[in-house]
Amino acid sequence: MLVVSSFEYSESIEIAIALLEENGVSKEKILAVPFTKKREEIKLFDSIHYSDGVSLFDLAAALGTVFSVLGASFGFVLTWGPIIWGLLGFTIGAALGFVIDYFWTKQKIKKRANAPASKTEVVLIIECDETLGKTVEDILWKNLAVGVAKVKKQSNS
Repeated sequence: MLVVSSFEYSESIEIAIALLEENGVSKEKILAVPFTKKREEIKLFDSIHYSDGVSLFDLAAALGTVFSVLGASFGFVLTWGPIIWGLLGFTIGAALGFVIDYFWTKQKIKKRANAPASKTEVVLIIECDETLGKTVEDILWKNLAVGVAKVKKQSNS
């Protein structure tokens, strides 16, 4: 029987392995595989195939709309008229929003680069007899396993 479990990397894995060895599972029957996490880079511009949820155009659109409405409203009393002032307001607001978002996102990138890496996951694969299966499963759950699965070996007949 194979018992497969996943853990967040911590000292509870070491405790679980020690308890498994005390309960009759040999070191050769325990496999621990740590995953490495990919450090995700924030890209300033999204493509059609990739989007990380960070947009530089949200604030640009909002400020462009606000400045456009204000420009058109005040344009009725200014010399160039509401259409020209509305377009100027939109251009200025959109540019301002884009610049603010650009520098805000740059700050996020710097903070993320300096942040400590998050914990990785470790998968434990234990080969044991069916009689030890329940004991192994209980030990893993008591030591904060994220998930546990049992797979019975199929006999070759």
